[in-house]
Amino acid sequence: MNGRVVRTLGTKIDPQRDRVHVDGRLVDLRTTKVWVMLHKPQGYLSTCSDPHGRPTVGSLVSGYGARLFPVGRLDMDTEGLLLLTNDGELAYQLTHPKFGIPKTYVAEVEGDPSAAALQRLRRGVELEDGRTSPAEVRPLARGGGRTHIELVLTEGKKRQVRRMLETVGHPVRTLRRVRTGPLALGDLPVGKARELSAEEVAALRRAVGREPETAARTRHD
Repeated sequence: MNGRVVRTLGTKIDPQRDRVHVDGRLVDLRTTKVWVMLHKPQGYLSTCSDPHGRPTVGSLVSGYGARLFPVGRLDMDTEGLLLLTNDGELAYQLTHPKFGIPKTYVAEVEGDPSAAALQRLRRGVELEDGRTSPAEVRPLARGGGRTHIELVLTEGKKRQVRRMLETVGHPVRTLRRVRTGPLALGDLPVGKARELSAEEVAALRRAVGREPETAARTRHD
């Protein structure tokens, strides 16, 4: 290691700085970090395996050469933007409430929410597990007894959007996440996935206050 022979078991190394040779060959200790955006369909669990054999998002992101895990979750009956990665540290930061990463949803709800109902959502509503944080809310379209609403949240209570809208009297018919932090779903088809660009990964790192990565290897290096 670093030009000297190591004979002590359990010697610790820094994979970003130390150089290790085995039988004269350099061993690359850096982890290749993979980031994938999936347009999750309805009816899929946000996990990579299920003991009951239900469809999972893991089956939609094979072929990337790494074991990927979802960054947060979407309900089984919710579709939209879901990130998957093997970068545990950044994934943790993107989902921890203290970093306040905004997530944008578009919900189709029953009825026509009043100005008072929308204001309740903006201020935060009381749920059984606590009051929600203030949200950005705006109606997008109305008609046929239904309304499309955009909501931007910075927290992720279980089934939060659905429970918030039901609390103000407008149950959700369909729900889709269209943005996470700096990344938008765009025109990615339902059920399809794509690898993030180096620029997109850098944008995620900046969103949690970290500099773009230079030491660790990514698939774009």
